[in-house]
Amino acid sequence: MKQFKGRPVVAGKCTANALVSHGGFNTLASFQNALQFGDKEAKCGDQNNADLYNKPMVGTALCLPQTIGSTTGGMVLYCANAMKRNPKCMLFSEHIDSLACAGAVLSAVWADEPMITVDCLGQEFLDYVKDGMKITVDEDGTVTVE
Repeated sequence: MKQFKGRPVVAGKCTANALVSHGGFNTLASFQNALQFGDKEAKCGDQNNADLYNKPMVGTALCLPQTIGSTTGGMVLYCANAMKRNPKCMLFSEHIDSLACAGAVLSAVWADEPMITVDCLGQEFLDYVKDGMKITVDEDGTVTVE
């Protein structure tokens, strides 16, 4: 078990299994099947992300360095949350980018349940966490990996 301290962007408490991407996360490509074609498991549709491609993202602790891609990123994250096709939480090793931050904040304001988001967890976090590990997030941005 190891703990990491990050900055809570959207604070909250949750427990979920890790799903890890070591490359940038393209929100539009990743969620397109879930939002456009009704994939309720939200299997990652980004063929350029070998870590996540075709893996279900719903209810996971999505661990990533940062998001990449189009300016629709924030709205894609909000829509995924509003449609209940979102990860339980998003955990960034680096600073969150403005588009992902917008999606997380919109979800906290408009959706039934916020998508807990923590950034600045550090490269050591991303190197340590592996798919399937149990992640617990506390309101203060403490992330426990088991």
